[in-house]
Amino acid sequence: MSFQLDYFSLKGKNAIVTGARTGIGQAIAVGLAAVGAHVILIGHQDNMQDTQQQIEKLKGTYDTFFIDLSDVSSIRSKISPIIEKYQVDILVNNAGVIHRQPAAEHEFDQWQRVMDVNINAVFALSQLCGKSMIDNGGGKIINIASLLSFQGGINVPSYTASKHAVAGLTKALANEWASKNIQVNAIAPGYISTNNTEALRNDEQRSQSIIERIPAGRWGQGDDLVGAAVFLASKASDYVSGHTLVVDGGWMGR
Repeated sequence: MSFQLDYFSLKGKNAIVTGARTGIGQAIAVGLAAVGAHVILIGHQDNMQDTQQQIEKLKGTYDTFFIDLSDVSSIRSKISPIIEKYQVDILVNNAGVIHRQPAAEHEFDQWQRVMDVNINAVFALSQLCGKSMIDNGGGKIINIASLLSFQGGINVPSYTASKHAVAGLTKALANEWASKNIQVNAIAPGYISTNNTEALRNDEQRSQSIIERIPAGRWGQGDDLVGAAVFLASKASDYVSGHTLVVDGGWMGR
């Protein structure tokens, strides 16, 4: 069958997006809604109004759930009813936290918090949704990785370790589930203007050095990730499996 433009349509699909309140998660949630998905917004704070209003302007549909993904032990009890109510076709594991502190002083409770949100919750959600997708005949899982899935960074040992783990888990799940018609892939954003990068952007010297290293010559925006997310969530990517797609303005090519 020849390629058709509607391969990018997500009409009739249900998509969970974690960390959908701001930044990359918000942009992806709105983008998936724009191409027809019913979006299940998950955040840990009761202020999802901006994301909701953006989806409403597009005449899109959504439901909202407030779940603290750092409490990994409660994820099953809170996510299972959502999976039972909706046939989840797409899972976007976007929620993430960062802690900036030199390795020699890095507090272990902060290490654990970063690991719980950035990788333990990702596995728990992928496992729960993956089981449902197997029963339903297929699905798409998109993990948000990072340039620090490939590099070491400075003063972010827990974040770097967690994002290396995300890239590895993406491959591991893809290997097991590709034969079940579940495509598991990741997006590695470059330097994107979000809450997590606010400290870097506020450091004028550091921000300028970053921009000088990016061939595109600018910080990325959440909207720069939407095309990649729609592609990986849609039929257009049915033969893409275990891949980490870098969206970085050319950073990794330098």
